[in-house]
Amino acid sequence: MSNTLYYGDNLHVLREHIADESVDLVYLDPPFNSNANYNILFKSPEGQDSDAQIEAFEDTWHWNDSAEEAFDDVMKSGNTAAFDLLNAMRSFLGENDMMAYLAMMAVRLIELHRVLKPTGSLYLHCDPTASHYLKLLLDGVFGATNYRNEIVWKRATSHNDAERFGKITDRLLFYTKTDKYTWNGDTVRTPRTEDSMTSAYPSQDDRGRYRSADLTGPSHGQTGGESAKPWNGYDIITRGRVWSAPKKGTYADYIERELISGYKSIAGVHDRLDALDKAGLIVHPKKGFWPGLKRYAVSDRGNPIQDLITDPIGFTNYSSSKEALGYPTQKPTALLEKFVAASSNDGDVILDPFCGCGTAVHAAEKLDRQWIGIDITHLAVSLIEKRMKDAFPAIAFDVKGRPQTLAAALDLAERDKYQFQWWAVSLVDALPYG
Repeated sequence: MSNTLYYGDNLHVLREHIADESVDLVYLDPPFNSNANYNILFKSPEGQDSDAQIEAFEDTWHWNDSAEEAFDDVMKSGNTAAFDLLNAMRSFLGENDMMAYLAMMAVRLIELHRVLKPTGSLYLHCDPTASHYLKLLLDGVFGATNYRNEIVWKRATSHNDAERFGKITDRLLFYTKTDKYTWNGDTVRTPRTEDSMTSAYPSQDDRGRYRSADLTGPSHGQTGGESAKPWNGYDIITRGRVWSAPKKGTYADYIERELISGYKSIAGVHDRLDALDKAGLIVHPKKGFWPGLKRYAVSDRGNPIQDLITDPIGFTNYSSSKEALGYPTQKPTALLEKFVAASSNDGDVILDPFCGCGTAVHAAEKLDRQWIGIDITHLAVSLIEKRMKDAFPAIAFDVKGRPQTLAAALDLAERDKYQFQWWAVSLVDALPYG
């Protein structure tokens, strides 16, 4: 599969161009129904006002024939759970703007579920305006047992919001298609700051900074076996503890690689303690119950990925950032790299059906994944095309859905002068002024 950028309504593109179980990871950042208006006219490729995105993006939805059609499509989809939820929401909410938004999202989530491989994952980026409703829809489409996390991203330092707590976070809802899914989360780490490293590793020897880590674990009633026997004068079983010298895991790997050759092949826990002690890796307390293991700062790969993301990528000032493209809801590339790295492998296919300014496909390309991007405006498609060529000069990808003949170009100009202008400007490798 070649990397492809589609201009068009994502529902149409998904149905006509994306095969069943062909995608490894879906990331979507749809409009949030937050009533924000970003003042750029959006229309569909056929020229009608797009109910998916009327302005870039008006983020306001209205119950009309298109919303009713989306609701009917969910009813006909065969996904009874999703329709039952959507129908219950309609009874509760009525035929209003929120309900129109949810109907639009439901029919697209069903298509996204279809194109995901059994090992695939989906991350839906949203704000609290509709996240609770979207989670119910995702439970219906993917199954509640395939919900993995609600991830909270701290996107700003503070807000002075009148008469309420400052709104500085977004949500990401993480679902998988099955319980056998790609997961590389252990490789996604947040580096510690210099101050936190000093705090976390307060001691120092000729090897560097270290902290004293526990060499024991709870006994859980165990009284026999080597791990319960005294070692070097420490009778820890009387304290309800047993020995737990590391044999597996990243720190055991570090010890074997850097400090004690063949360490992981030592079978007995007392023999491992002897080897650690001989290498000077055990801290013997002047006071206290039992010794500790020196864990060196140099082995620290950072904090594993958590469901609360507060590292500095959340505080990007887009007006001054080198990444800034003038797109109102642009996300940091480093944020999306976390999800691409955690839930896909080299060569996997990443799909973003609400592509916007293309941050997800940028992250996918940077991490050697294949990608598919979809957006409903020539402005976004042109912006992404320029962005990708600037960032990756040797890149090759297809752009589909744009005028390919003079007649098609004239038709676009007649139907929508703004879309025509954006498309025409892209032909000379430029972007609209302002």
